[in-house]
Amino acid sequence: MKRVAVISTIYVHLKHTQHFIDRLLVGYAYEGEWIRPDVKVVSLYVDQRPEGDQSLDRAREFGFEIYPTIAEALRCGGDALDVDGVLIIGEHGEYPSNEKGQKLYPRYEFFKQCVDVFEADGRSVPVYNDKHLSYSWAKAEEMVADSKRLDFPMLAGSSLPVTWRLPDLELESGCMIEEALMIGVGGSDAMDYHCLEAMQCMVERRKGGETGVKSVQLLEGQAVWRAGREGVWSEELLIAALSRCDSPKGLPDEDGRPLDMFGTRELHQRVPKPAAYLIEYADGTRATLLMLNGGVFDYCFAARLAGQADPVSTQFFVTPLPNVNYSASLVHKICEMLQTGVSPIPVERTQIVSGMLEACLDSKIAGHEQLETDHLRVNYSPPETPQHFCG
Repeated sequence: MKRVAVISTIYVHLKHTQHFIDRLLVGYAYEGEWIRPDVKVVSLYVDQRPEGDQSLDRAREFGFEIYPTIAEALRCGGDALDVDGVLIIGEHGEYPSNEKGQKLYPRYEFFKQCVDVFEADGRSVPVYNDKHLSYSWAKAEEMVADSKRLDFPMLAGSSLPVTWRLPDLELESGCMIEEALMIGVGGSDAMDYHCLEAMQCMVERRKGGETGVKSVQLLEGQAVWRAGREGVWSEELLIAALSRCDSPKGLPDEDGRPLDMFGTRELHQRVPKPAAYLIEYADGTRATLLMLNGGVFDYCFAARLAGQADPVSTQFFVTPLPNVNYSASLVHKICEMLQTGVSPIPVERTQIVSGMLEACLDSKIAGHEQLETDHLRVNYSPPETPQHFCG
């Protein structure tokens, strides 16, 4: 039984800590089975306790301890590291934002306090870090470097890459991607991160693996539609992605009629403030994230592959509240890392997406200019086997 410490910003209903810890405490459904993981939550540090806090009730019910510091949680109140793994869930809670609109969650600070314990006690354990590594590329880079220096496995990122795909599309490793496009919905810098990482988990499978990002640009408003007309991003791929959407917003909400969102320019009317995240990779591959608030409520991907007449496309399926069962697949990956000592997904994926998003927000505050991103020359290979829900 692997003993884990959870380091959290808040523990509240429908927030990330509740989704993750509850599955470790009671189990979860996974591809036709009910999994009771061989993992025990033994300690918790929670940074804030807003109204609706569940930490005290869960601790009493399931018998784990809540500690006032991260170091004490990792040592379970003793003198040495006393857990087999750490989950850092630094999402949600009241924290300031910077001029880019980034919420300054203390993920880096939480992580560094764990590293301090590892160094002081002469032993390291696997770490999961929820979502971004950090709002700062420099901090994200340091976190990955620490994991390699101290030789502990690190898993990070979003649940979208591991949820179901409709249809079940996994690009062949080594495929030739001519262009890719993702559509999504939500605010920055929370949901655009999810969307960029979903796009990245597909694009990284191209020939040569991931070699980094050459430049980024963030467009907003009418400049987004103009860029589509000018071929900066592919209108054909937008149609392919929209074809996988089953929650278009607008007339279907009123009378259920089919909605020709592209042919009638209905999409332009429903999305008054679109945003386009334009990514040019070091090998010349182009990818675009379109955030279409008001038009859709799905997360869909499309790509044009060399030698194929028609684009391939899929929806990253988001199950409804309150269970959001796609989180179970990510918990399953965490448990796999704890048992094997190997992260099933390269942490470099989250690292490059963290930097990609920060650079796009830099472009926004720089007047939507294209920015060179030589610092994002991150190299890694994608997982050899599918890591998403397949059943």
